[in-house]
Amino acid sequence: MTAATSNPGANASHTDFDLIIVGAGIAGINAAYRFQTGTPDGSSYAIFEARESLGGTWDLFRYPGIRSDSDIFTFAFQWNAWPKKGTMASGQEIRAYIKESAQKTGIYDNIRFQHKIIAANWESEHSRWAITASVPGAAAKETKVFYSQFMYLATGYYDYEQPLQTTIPGIDNFQGKVLHPQFWPEDLDYKGKEVVIIGSGATAVTMVPSMTDKAKHVTMLQRSPTYIFPLPQHGTLARIVFLLFPRSISTLILRAGWILQLVLMIQFCKYFPGIVRRVIRYENVKRLPAKVSWDPHFNPRYNPWEQRLCASQDGDIFAALSTGKASVVTDTISTVTESSIKLDSGSVLHPDIIVTATGLKLSFAGGMELTVNGRHLDQSKQFLWKGTMLQDIPNLFFTIGFENASWTLGCDCAAHLTVRVIEQLRNKGLRVAVPRMSASDQKAMVPRPLFSLKATYLDSVNEQLPKGGSGVWAPRTNYPVDLWKSTYGDIETNLDMS
Repeated sequence: MTAATSNPGANASHTDFDLIIVGAGIAGINAAYRFQTGTPDGSSYAIFEARESLGGTWDLFRYPGIRSDSDIFTFAFQWNAWPKKGTMASGQEIRAYIKESAQKTGIYDNIRFQHKIIAANWESEHSRWAITASVPGAAAKETKVFYSQFMYLATGYYDYEQPLQTTIPGIDNFQGKVLHPQFWPEDLDYKGKEVVIIGSGATAVTMVPSMTDKAKHVTMLQRSPTYIFPLPQHGTLARIVFLLFPRSISTLILRAGWILQLVLMIQFCKYFPGIVRRVIRYENVKRLPAKVSWDPHFNPRYNPWEQRLCASQDGDIFAALSTGKASVVTDTISTVTESSIKLDSGSVLHPDIIVTATGLKLSFAGGMELTVNGRHLDQSKQFLWKGTMLQDIPNLFFTIGFENASWTLGCDCAAHLTVRVIEQLRNKGLRVAVPRMSASDQKAMVPRPLFSLKATYLDSVNEQLPKGGSGVWAPRTNYPVDLWKSTYGDIETNLDMS
């Protein structure tokens, strides 16, 4: 193993950077902006990105129709207004926007591409992280060590290398193509093909209408339905706002409006689920063709917002069903043969291509080995302090988004809090911050999952992610409240500084 060029040796208290941010996606770029604008000149940071380009999810996923599944006005950075007027954005548009945001703020120059962090060890003796990374141009298994006072995990929570493996009886027998949306081949030709998409989440809902232009027929095969709500790309209110105000002001108004609307909608779903269910049913039925029934295909077995609602841009999935080139089947798979999918109802599908849109596999901290003084800590047993720092782990910050709002909003809460903690240490002439919980408090603390929504892949995520609790250990649930807490609230309770 070789060391970084500036590495003076294992016994020095030197750091190459004040902060290393892991991941150059939405969370990493946002954290970099908050750090470079919220700390004094001369503060150093670098973004380590394992891949060859920035964008994270939006660079990795290239399946047909990929777009934001929430409004783009809250999904975009607060500090760089979204430049277009549509409510939702394609993956390509988001990827270009992230790059433009990084370039115009100078963040792009601080990204170190193809720097994959393999392990990170906190050295208490030197009050720093020793971060082992593979780097471009290095020989096989050759690595470098970088030292940083702080580390910020902006890695998301799923595995970029492997999708969630779902048991589909007989899938290995199939002689056609079997694909997962996470690894969509650029050269795939599905023109004139029969495509079956297994799944009913946001990915399936966006893929179905996007593939009907070329495919012979697209079938969404679901075990159980999801609530789908048509969302206009250019709503009446948005048109009026853009007509009356300059773009900069319009974007702020729409951003605030979407935040307020989401908070109110979630509360309404919680207290009046029957009314919300009837509204969604009405909007679905008036768009569905006569040959497609609402029940069972669009009639979930749970209340609205017990799982996330899927947004259908301008009702595109209903339009696709109306053309006859798309269909939805609600059934369970008996077995997959060489050329067909046999269902428990006795029906048979004959696809040329099967797409398994069945979820994502968890990978905490991008799969790196995380240790403190050489000792491994099981993050699934740790509590998360103010949704941002891991119990008993010094100078480590963690990004987790909201389950009921745009991912970026949660990232921004974490970034604001991170800068405040770092500046608090600087102002006090201290170097280390570590969340602590007394043994009695930990014994009495009732663990809460970070995600309360009911979804198959989230069950495994919750088992392996840190825990939420109460007080300063409570998960984030309300963006306006959590933003205030992150920006102005208490940052001393249960946080040891030295």
